[in-house]
Amino acid sequence: MNKPENTSSTWLFEITPKNKFFSLNLKEVWQYRDLLFLFVKRDVITVYKQTVLGPLWYLIQPLFTSVTFTIIFNNVAGIDTGIVPPFLFNLAGITVWNYFTACLTGTSDTFKANAAIFGKVYFPRIITPLSVVISNLVKFGIQFLIFIGFYIFYYFQGADLSLNGLVLFFPLLIVIMGILGLGLGMLISAMVTKYRDFSHLIGFGIQLLMYLSAVMYPMELIKDKLPSYGWLVEFNPLAYIIETARFMLLNVGEVSFLGLSYTLVVTIAVFFIGLLVFNKTEKSFIDTV
Repeated sequence: MNKPENTSSTWLFEITPKNKFFSLNLKEVWQYRDLLFLFVKRDVITVYKQTVLGPLWYLIQPLFTSVTFTIIFNNVAGIDTGIVPPFLFNLAGITVWNYFTACLTGTSDTFKANAAIFGKVYFPRIITPLSVVISNLVKFGIQFLIFIGFYIFYYFQGADLSLNGLVLFFPLLIVIMGILGLGLGMLISAMVTKYRDFSHLIGFGIQLLMYLSAVMYPMELIKDKLPSYGWLVEFNPLAYIIETARFMLLNVGEVSFLGLSYTLVVTIAVFFIGLLVFNKTEKSFIDTV
């Protein structure tokens, strides 16, 4: 009687449970880079595909918001923006702020919005929130071009505008903003699987956070007018990002390197905590979504 020959199989990929307490697994993300770019393309093209104005919605929102802020906060409330035209001051803050909110809202519903595909096919789950952060860079780029257009317009109108030398580090500032939004989004998405109330509170929370992030006023203003509540802004890392962005682009205000260091530490901590909770939730989320 002949014995069956021993055969060995070499597998291209081996899917195993994640037992590590912390796992970023960049190698696996790189292997699925084509899927990542496909998700990015999907997010960019399909969002406004069946709308009348299409990508123009990328432009309408920051412009109308800037006009509203200019009327209410500058004309009615009398907030002074110094040598910078109020509209341009507001547009700079809103453009940067919009990137954070787009990253946060887009990633905070990851498990709930993708439950169907997560339950059918395997791929690194972190690709989904990563695609949101990357695709929103396209939206940010379009809105930033509008800011540049108005910057040139006001410059030739005689406004005293100048870029600060630190503007070379502006892309790094946007990366920090995206990582912070990604970390918070992953943390919230994990919570939404068990506590659906978070999905209803996220919109309200973002609106409240905007007023505490110095989007429509200089940080020094809140310290002078409301010193008792100034700590709410000073402990908000987003406020330092927006204030620094305006300093780079408009050369107004000041840069707090201590505040930026604090922002960087908070960003890294939030990202790693969000990733830990995200990795833990992906093992069992399908039972609760």
